[in-house]
Amino acid sequence: MPKRIQEIVAHDSMTPKIGDVEKAGSVIVGNLNYLLNQARANALWPLTFGLACCAIEMMSTVASRFDIARFGSEAFRATPRQADVMIVAGRVSKKMAPVLRQIYDQMAEPKWVISMGACASSGGVYNNYAIVQGVDQVVPVDVYVPGCPPSPDALLYGLLKLQDKVKRLRHNKLIELKPREQERVNV
Repeated sequence: MPKRIQEIVAHDSMTPKIGDVEKAGSVIVGNLNYLLNQARANALWPLTFGLACCAIEMMSTVASRFDIARFGSEAFRATPRQADVMIVAGRVSKKMAPVLRQIYDQMAEPKWVISMGACASSGGVYNNYAIVQGVDQVVPVDVYVPGCPPSPDALLYGLLKLQDKVKRLRHNKLIELKPREQERVNV
């Protein structure tokens, strides 16, 4: 009877390696969190929450000139249960703040927030009693996109920064115990 010899190779120069993931044939070996973070980062679905003139710039990122679909974010959602990124574009009034918080609370975990424009980030030129001086007083913000109004390119850059942040997550976001790190985008 002939002997059967099986060869097991953990990694050699012919096995492709992408980050922490090794692919050999049809088998992928890697860290589950790494794979989940890659999938989450490349399929961020934004929630439409345009409040002022920045919303027009946000809408233009969907057009063919800027094409946010290249980054897996072409499906702007109208319901918070299907979105995982809230883009707050424009000034937030004190009447709108509870509504913003309620919609944020209705989003499923993991969820992120991009503050778009000077008004959303710091109140902008509206330094009065009716405007919230920064949306970070209402919801935790992950990425700030400055400008008045910021260009669609700036929003795409902010989305890329958010993708980098999601890819760097070390643990599952569902059991996060420490406060979120805030990241400013300078364009």
